[in-house]
Amino acid sequence: MLYERNIDWIHRRRIICRRDPIHDKPTKVYKWGNYYEHGTYEFFDLFRTEAKINTFKSLKWHLLVIWYLNPNISSDELKEIVNFVSEKTNGFVTFNTPAYTKKDILSKLIEYDLDLQPKNKMRKIIFNQFCGLTKEEKLKIVGSIIGRKNKKITEDYIYECMLEINASKEIITISKIASLMSCSNRTVLRTISDELREEKRILNEHLL
Repeated sequence: MLYERNIDWIHRRRIICRRDPIHDKPTKVYKWGNYYEHGTYEFFDLFRTEAKINTFKSLKWHLLVIWYLNPNISSDELKEIVNFVSEKTNGFVTFNTPAYTKKDILSKLIEYDLDLQPKNKMRKIIFNQFCGLTKEEKLKIVGSIIGRKNKKITEDYIYECMLEINASKEIITISKIASLMSCSNRTVLRTISDELREEKRILNEHLL
C-alpha cells in the first residue's frame, strides 16, 4: 500500500528542502529561471517529484541534505525529522525502517561535517519555484535549450529531460527524451545508464 506523502508536516516546521546555487553563476538568466552551460551541483530540491524514497541509501541522502540545508535545527529536531521521514505511513519511503537503522542514521548525521556539500546530480536548467509556466512550456524550453546547445548527448542531459517530463506528470519514455534532445531513440538507448534506467522506472511507477 502506498501512503500519500505528508509534505505539510515539513512545511509547517519551515524545513528548507530547496536551495538555489550559491557560488555557481548562471550562464544566462531568464524570467523563468537560469541556464548553467557547464552545469551546477549546488541546486537542491527535495520531494519535487511524486517519486518516493525506495532504498536506505536514498533515505540517508535525503536526510543528509535536510540536515545540510537546515544546520541550525537542534539534535532533537533532527531526530524528529529522521523518525518522521523514515516512517512508511507518512508517505516518504516505500519500506519499513527498523528503530536501530533510524538510530544509526541519526548518529552519522550528527557526526557529518556540514561544511561539506552532500553529493548531488548536476543540473543545467533550473526553473524558478513559482515561474508560472505550464508543463508544455517547460518541456518546450528544455527541448529548445538542450537540443540547441548540446551536440553530444550525455547522461546529465538525459537526467535533465527525465526530471522535467516527470514534473509535468507525464510518463518518461525513450521517445519523449529523444524528442526533447533532438536525437534518435537509438542515441538515447546507447547513452542511458542502468542507474538512469532505474531512476526512470522509479519516477514512472508513481504516475501509473
